[in-house]
Amino acid sequence: MGSLFKIIKNLLSYKENTSIEGFELLEGTSEGKDQKIESKVDKQNNVNQTSQSQKSSGQSSKNEAKTPLSVDGWNNVKNKKNKSQQDKKKDLQVGETIAAELKTNFERLKQELNFGKNQDVVIRNLKVARRMNAFIVYIDGMADKTTINNFILRQLMDPEHFSDFNDRCPMDYIADSVLSINEVTKEKYFKKVIMQILSGVTALFIDGYEESLLIESRGYEKRNVDKPVTENVIRGAQEGFTENLRTNITLIRRVIKNKDLITEIIPVGKTDHTSCAMLYIDGIANPAIVNEVKRRINGLDTDFVVGNGILEELIADKPYSFFPQIITTERPDKTAANILDGKVAIIAEGTPFASTVPTSFFEAMQSPEDFFLKWQFGTFLRLLRYLGLLMTLFLPGLYVALTLYHQEMIPTELLTSIAKSRENVPFPTIIEILLMEVSFELIREAGIRVPGAIGNTLGIVGALILGQAAVAANIVSPILIIVVAVGGIGSFTIPSFSLSFTARTLRFVFIFLGGIAGFYGISAGIFVFGCITCGIKSFGVPYFTPVAPKTRANNDLIAVGPIFEQKERPDFVNPLDRKRQGEPTRKWAKKKGEDK
Repeated sequence: MGSLFKIIKNLLSYKENTSIEGFELLEGTSEGKDQKIESKVDKQNNVNQTSQSQKSSGQSSKNEAKTPLSVDGWNNVKNKKNKSQQDKKKDLQVGETIAAELKTNFERLKQELNFGKNQDVVIRNLKVARRMNAFIVYIDGMADKTTINNFILRQLMDPEHFSDFNDRCPMDYIADSVLSINEVTKEKYFKKVIMQILSGVTALFIDGYEESLLIESRGYEKRNVDKPVTENVIRGAQEGFTENLRTNITLIRRVIKNKDLITEIIPVGKTDHTSCAMLYIDGIANPAIVNEVKRRINGLDTDFVVGNGILEELIADKPYSFFPQIITTERPDKTAANILDGKVAIIAEGTPFASTVPTSFFEAMQSPEDFFLKWQFGTFLRLLRYLGLLMTLFLPGLYVALTLYHQEMIPTELLTSIAKSRENVPFPTIIEILLMEVSFELIREAGIRVPGAIGNTLGIVGALILGQAAVAANIVSPILIIVVAVGGIGSFTIPSFSLSFTARTLRFVFIFLGGIAGFYGISAGIFVFGCITCGIKSFGVPYFTPVAPKTRANNDLIAVGPIFEQKERPDFVNPLDRKRQGEPTRKWAKKKGEDK
């Protein structure tokens, strides 16, 4: 019971948690100005010019007073002093190194990989060029046997491939001149070798050498690229993410063909070592956001991370909040658009979803189809979504409040109709609507769990039969069926699956508030949840930005503006390059004779 009260307290608390390391994305110096941020090339040129000028004036400045050291300079000096200490600790963090004796390495691998118990661990002894003792190790099913047989074993055991081998290091010679594999690396730490083996890589050990060759041979089964399931659009790309991390990264690179698109792979989880990819564009994404994402992911101490859902909960600012602080999507084009806006994308191995940070409430109401249609139609659809959100949240609660406490606000004819329809209903209004809301959620959940077309049929037929039977049995009134149905349909218009769950959950809260205190209870609930939501931050960015706090907004908030007028990236992420389009964007529309 104590833990339950603690959870409720954390849900309703909007006080800043001082027990954790906070992060706030501060506004840049160019706020409200048309200041062009210096590019990387300009910065490098300035650095070169500065270094040359310092060298030329070195003799004349010996007797001058030294300038105070800047904060950045002090940090650089401090980092250099700590670098040697970090190098010393590195060996302790990554584990033991590979031994020179082949037998020692063999016994160590057998122990670490439980060779004998694990029937899918394969260790193959061989003689490299028929003279050097060696062995390879891989996981059956994770590695491609065709690659191992034709491009690893055959070339290692054939002496003709070593015809010009002299006294060179065999590891270097094999990697450079023998193996026709696109990716071959050397590794000296056992822990890293084992992690790569478990990922499908083949490891080669040679007697007398304290290194191992990691040979790319991954070839496990994976699902083909298919249509998105939760984010269908009529116009736009019809491909979604899969469970394979490399495939998902490739889908994004097909959209963003930019050399500055950076992909960093971070292992997460002490037991499963899930690979987590972090993607951003160098020169656009704010380094403060990039470093904060790295800090949170590297600061996780957990056994396993299965999918983005667990990862989001572990790195979110307010894990007890109802509202999603990280946008999740299964569309590569939407993820690429967020990356181009200066955000950071996070993709975990084994899940067909990508997460982008930071985000705001208004972005959760945006759909890719807003930009595939003309801006007038996109605005109409987005306004419909906001209407659906309001109906999902407040319509059932308002109905309870009106019928119980504020009958004078209902037109006489409608009030008479409601009273007649409820003459034979034995339950109070709040019990009546809770029965139908719970039944609606049960039908929706059952429709998801039942496979294929049967689930869709169950949802439609079940709702029709249940509603008609409930009215015929005088359990509920007909108008209440309409209220529940309209509120349920409104939840389907919300593009974000997480925000849809938020609306569906808070709907029950407002039903209880409306049943307890009418409009006053609903107003108090709006005030409380408004205060709580205004205190939420997504990686240092206020949740209701650019409305609260007020900041420079793009022409794409509630309404969808013309695409050629959205010239800047979102201000709340403080991108290094704010300019998204040229001025003017449609240069062909300029009259002849005007300045270019």
